Amino acid sequence: MYRKIFTPNEQNSSIGIDMGGTVIKIGLVQAGKIIGFQSFPVVSKTIMPNLQHIEDVVDSLLVENNIHPSQLLGIGLASPGIVDPVRKTIIAINDKYEDAKEMDFSAWIKRNWDNVPFCMDNDARAATLGEWRYGAGKSYDNVVVVTIGTGIGTGVVIDGKPLYGKHFQAGSLGGHFVIDHKGRRCTCGNKGCVEALASSSFLAEIIRSDETLSCACRSQADTYDFNRLFALWREGDADAVAICNACMDVWAAGIVNYIHAYDPEVVILGGGVMQSADIIIPRLQERVDALAWCPSGKVRLTVSELGSNAAILGMEYKLLALNESL
Repeated sequence: MYRKIFTPNEQNSSIGIDMGGTVIKIGLVQAGKIIGFQSFPVVSKTIMPNLQHIEDVVDSLLVENNIHPSQLLGIGLASPGIVDPVRKTIIAINDKYEDAKEMDFSAWIKRNWDNVPFCMDNDARAATLGEWRYGAGKSYDNVVVVTIGTGIGTGVVIDGKPLYGKHFQAGSLGGHFVIDHKGRRCTCGNKGCVEALASSSFLAEIIRSDETLSCACRSQADTYDFNRLFALWREGDADAVAICNACMDVWAAGIVNYIHAYDPEVVILGGGVMQSADIIIPRLQERVDALAWCPSGKVRLTVSELGSNAAILGMEYKLLALNESL
């Protein structure tokens, strides 16, 4: 399969912005490497206060590295939600930055950095591009990336081409694949989504609603995150083992669906929870091998090589492609 590769030039610099739900990360990238980086917690549920912080960080990265905006290959923005990369707008965004749908991002870029080339994409798709081009997926033409965090994000490359679809949502809604039609109500409005059953944003509710857990655990539901739970899992804490195993079973069910839908060679798992990859990957691999219908061979599961930087590097790839097309 022929795959067109855009080669980074060490003289080119780009800015990648990963507008996460809890933390916003900004990197100055050259030749597939981040040479400057800053992050800050989301300061508001509305978009403008966060954009003002982004402006300050981008300007400081440029000044620190003696780069004028006119020298940039471009600025790339990775955002949650369904993103129209052609019009550079957000079509829909679920429970985050709701006013972002009315934002003219191109005008914002022009107002701050004149005619710097600009591109946008969904954050999980951007992370997929980063892993496919520079990370754990660079040897493959058929890739699924799953990011487990505040939500469950996915991105897909098929036959060496990123998957977009008619309305730019193909491949990016893996967190909203339904695995239990009678299950918990998700923020998207559906029931039993992977995200509603095993993501950080639902973790407290997952714990409180599980009557098999101890009263002490359920009463402290708001104090847990996945890192703490997996640490307790290692200590043999019965509640933590039950919660982690239940969530891993949900993730495995989601991955089985992604394999059936997209037929990848590899599934790459990212997100902060992968600090416990030594526990998670073997369990998921075992369940996926047992449950996925793959008569031509098992699908390999592996951990992200780029971690939380994948989306930033994915935006460099998009900017290289954008400049190649001009």
